[in-house]
Amino acid sequence: MPNPFPGMNPYLESPDFWSQVNHLLISSIFESLVPQLLPRYIVDIEKRVYEISGENSLLVGIPDVTVQRSPIQTNPNSSNIAVAAPPVTALKVRLPVPIECREAYLEVRDTETREVVTVIEVLSPANKRPGKGREMYEEKREKVFGSRTQMVEIDLLRSYQPLPVFGNDIEANYRILISRANQKPLADLYLFNLPNMIPQFPLPLRPGDAEPIVDLQALLNGVYDRAAYDFRIDYTTEPVPALSEPDAIWADAWLRETGLRS
Repeated sequence: MPNPFPGMNPYLESPDFWSQVNHLLISSIFESLVPQLLPRYIVDIEKRVYEISGENSLLVGIPDVTVQRSPIQTNPNSSNIAVAAPPVTALKVRLPVPIECREAYLEVRDTETREVVTVIEVLSPANKRPGKGREMYEEKREKVFGSRTQMVEIDLLRSYQPLPVFGNDIEANYRILISRANQKPLADLYLFNLPNMIPQFPLPLRPGDAEPIVDLQALLNGVYDRAAYDFRIDYTTEPVPALSEPDAIWADAWLRETGLRS
């Protein structure tokens, strides 16, 4: 069964699926662009590696069991007699063990000079939630914005705070940002919601070069089919993270219409 949603499938945002979806989507963009950009450009898959710890990796000090202490019984007539406390069950806690994060992204390079012309990012939760992942990504983002390199930033995650831009007061579930070298500090922001198809967009290249159109909807649908998410997702349950009330009402009606809920 193909992706039942007209645009982004909110069930793919689940922590159980998103890491794989992110990887497969980046690979699909890579495979679709390579034949369109040769011989003028090449496309590389790069990785950003860093460690996180603390509350962004594992919570510390939250017990898996609750322990109650029995009151110590004392003899009121023998106040000098030491009374041993009953043994206490150990608490199970989580430690702030560092976790290595690996995030893939794409670089479109000039074939002759190897200069990076365009960076393509598909955001992960670590890029959006407070912490080291977001700090590192924002630092890289600012460097790209301050350079001649162009950028495509794809945000298919509803959770956490969107990356900052100026001049937008419209709230939306998802967004695609296109930054062109010859238009900075202006950029194009595509906003879309759960009921909408993912918009197609041109890949920014150097002036005068034909820009391929990226059909992200078709690529996402292909990922859904190849990974057989129709066998993995239970559409009778609610997606994680939870939808807003209007989106939940719309999604319920949509899934009933498609026969995935009764």
